[in-house]
Amino acid sequence: MAYTTIKKPSDYFNTVLYTGNGSTNAITGVGFAPDLTLLKDRNDTSGTRSYDTVRGAIKRIRTDTNEAEVDDSDGLTAFGSDGFTLGADGATNGNSTLYVSWNWLGANGTASNTDGSITSTVSANTTNGFSICTFTPSGSGDQSFGHGLGATPKVVITKARTSTSGWNFYHENSYATTPEDYYLSLNATDGITNLSGVWGAGMTSSVAGVGVGVGVTAGLDYVAYCFAEVKGFSKFGSYVGNGSTDGTFIYCGFKPAWVMVKRTGAESWGIIDNKRQIYNPNNTRLFANLTAVEDTSELGIDLLSNGFKIRNSWSGNNASGNSYIYMAFAEEPLVGDNPATAR
Repeated sequence: MAYTTIKKPSDYFNTVLYTGNGSTNAITGVGFAPDLTLLKDRNDTSGTRSYDTVRGAIKRIRTDTNEAEVDDSDGLTAFGSDGFTLGADGATNGNSTLYVSWNWLGANGTASNTDGSITSTVSANTTNGFSICTFTPSGSGDQSFGHGLGATPKVVITKARTSTSGWNFYHENSYATTPEDYYLSLNATDGITNLSGVWGAGMTSSVAGVGVGVGVTAGLDYVAYCFAEVKGFSKFGSYVGNGSTDGTFIYCGFKPAWVMVKRTGAESWGIIDNKRQIYNPNNTRLFANLTAVEDTSELGIDLLSNGFKIRNSWSGNNASGNSYIYMAFAEEPLVGDNPATAR
């Protein structure tokens, strides 16, 4: 049996850097037609912008605020076969400003899904374990929407499109016994919150649970980004910090291309990738919940052939005895046609 079904992870997730030109700007080199693109300026203070093909190219939501979706005709204006096109919005294409784009492949199309009690519109890629879902809950209590993955998601991130409400973040490892009763806020530094029924009855291989009147509100439109773990491509887990510069090693089974870490206590959502800094230790962070420029003030993380190792005692990554959750996507699998090597 093959170690992984994905021989080239960059066919499904890829980070692309670009420089803004203050005008129309066609960004290529993604390697596929992206269905989800997150954009962040690196040397200016605009928040991370999320665009996807299910909601429509110009429809922007920000991960650093609770603001509702807006039509941004000068932001990301179109998705293409190898990238995307930008307008003149300074937050995504300011002249001479440096930017990063993080891109995921969905299905390059949508389907109606009636697996749950709430009908959803879904772009699901079962190979890389990623789907984008839109849905409008009704009624109250434990309900669910179909995610189309054919495997149980370990991470589900929801945001109301038509309301100024925050991003709810489900992680299977956020709480050991009943993760369906806990959530984190992607747009905030808040620690894990206990809210019984926030994710309904939880996650299955066909549906994602939501608590209508608890985690979501009836009558509002929502988007959800769902991630199931795929061996050799993605890993969503947890670890405990040791407070040392010889920090915890986290095994992923691949060489990471992108890692996001969040303490389950109060702290920001730190993101590193293999393009903005190409050597270890990687300490070039951006934050999903902040507008801040790239931060290099803390010692970094080693991206290794089989996982990542913490090389700092910063509370955002490695406070002694504190719990952390993470999401990681691969640059290269540990075993395969082109096996991973250390940086």
